[in-house]
Amino acid sequence: MLGPLPMATEISPAEAGESEGCIQCQQGSKLVLFVTGKCHWGCDYCPLSDNRRESPDMFANERRCSDWNEVIEEGRAMNATGTGITGGDPMLDMEKSLEAIRQLKSAFGEEHHIHLYTSIPFKPENCIRFADAGLDEIRFHLLDGRLERYRSVIDECHNVGINVGIELPCEPDKADSLFELLDEMNGSNVQFLNLNELEITVGNQQNMDVRGFNLSGAMTAAAEGSLELGVKLKQYAKDMSFHVKFCTANFKDAGQLRARFRRRAEVTLRPYEVLSEDDTILFGAIPTDENDARDDMAELSDQLELSDGWIRYDSTARRIELPLSAAEDIADMVKVQVQLIEVHPTHERLEVSVVNLNEQR
Repeated sequence: MLGPLPMATEISPAEAGESEGCIQCQQGSKLVLFVTGKCHWGCDYCPLSDNRRESPDMFANERRCSDWNEVIEEGRAMNATGTGITGGDPMLDMEKSLEAIRQLKSAFGEEHHIHLYTSIPFKPENCIRFADAGLDEIRFHLLDGRLERYRSVIDECHNVGINVGIELPCEPDKADSLFELLDEMNGSNVQFLNLNELEITVGNQQNMDVRGFNLSGAMTAAAEGSLELGVKLKQYAKDMSFHVKFCTANFKDAGQLRARFRRRAEVTLRPYEVLSEDDTILFGAIPTDENDARDDMAELSDQLELSDGWIRYDSTARRIELPLSAAEDIADMVKVQVQLIEVHPTHERLEVSVVNLNEQR
């Protein structure tokens, strides 16, 4: 019988040999920096959304950024301990990726841990440039599933002090080649292998259908058979020279993403807002014309004894925002609409729901 694979949807102790990049991602403390959507490979399992595919734009977490100041601002908004640089393929804009590392290290210090993903077996002489910029960890996606084309750049990254790993989707129909890869990696300068549960998404569903993959359950994006293969691969490699981590689709969604959302919310929460059990932000609101906002806020502040910072006017949403508890207290006492607002703790503060707390009059 196969033993259980340690995979949780909440933060759990790191496994021995687990990479620092994975540890920080699991804690939700890593900024996700998408430096470019450029990619030549067209992998049929790629989950990248259409608005990022081939895009030259940068995204820091969910925020589209036009300059490094905005990237740094987003990192500070979540008190980031590190950054994962991704794409597309960051090596298709090498100079931008190098500059990203320099900017992040300058802003947050040498202890700010940076890892980068790439599919390109780039020239080994460029490894020192990344080491000098401050790259801590690199993860290679093997396009042909073999180590040989990447061995020289892996060895040189190791020689200049960059921690080296391999990261691949765990494809159920590639079992034989994945077992062969484990044997090939054993004794090499690869320190870890991350296997991600194969996901079926809007971006790759047609390709996954062609390959005959089905969802493993009604409440997951995971492809059937990926988890079972991951368990076998992890056990097979338990005495090898590198660490194997299997990351489930549910953990990426319910674990890593929510942990990052929660962390950002805790840093940016306004005095009148509260964090829900679902890691969304809740507050009360009263739709108000801008011309009336100043007088209405003064009256509400006086009646509800609200200090500065506990009530504000959002000119974009055209509403007065205040503590949810105060909104609930006055909902049945006023002749105007009073609302509960729920938003995601992202830069854009995407609205999740709006609930009327009283009858609209």
